[in-house]
Amino acid sequence: MDHRNQAYKRDYPIPKDIDPPGALMDYKAKIAVFGGRTVGKDLYADAVEIGRLMAEENWLVFCGGGTGVMEAVARGVKEGGGICIGLLKGTNLKEGNPYLTLPIKTGLGVARNALLAYNCDAAVAIDGQYGTLSEIAYAMQLNKPVIGYKSWSIPKLESEKTPSLVIKRLKNIISSNK
Repeated sequence: MDHRNQAYKRDYPIPKDIDPPGALMDYKAKIAVFGGRTVGKDLYADAVEIGRLMAEENWLVFCGGGTGVMEAVARGVKEGGGICIGLLKGTNLKEGNPYLTLPIKTGLGVARNALLAYNCDAAVAIDGQYGTLSEIAYAMQLNKPVIGYKSWSIPKLESEKTPSLVIKRLKNIISSNK
């Protein structure tokens, strides 16, 4: 059975004193991850690490739900025991990578990039092409903080050199927004 069609079934239990919708509300921050569909082995490993560290911070993670950076981050979030929601471009759950906690079919194509930006407290841009650039632009138009990691070099996009520094910067942003 393809577990992506059973995304609501989790590999690990939600504590009995927390209902599933309540579990989604119990996160310190909502972080979007922007990134490309294709990625090399080293960058994939870094994106997994970023996802794992986000889960350890108890952040609710959103991504585009596909392959590449999106898959790597979702994998890291899952390994870290967190929740990663994938906003899919189309209307088929099979578009989602196997590590998503919850794939959501939008049917919006690349317009779903705006949903990712609107729905986050902050974002991380990892590598990527023009789709990632559009996600960065949406977030910046909405005055959402975006941290780059081996991504675009554009004004006001501050970048970090290691996964742990990305998380440290996000923690500072989140704590200053409270």
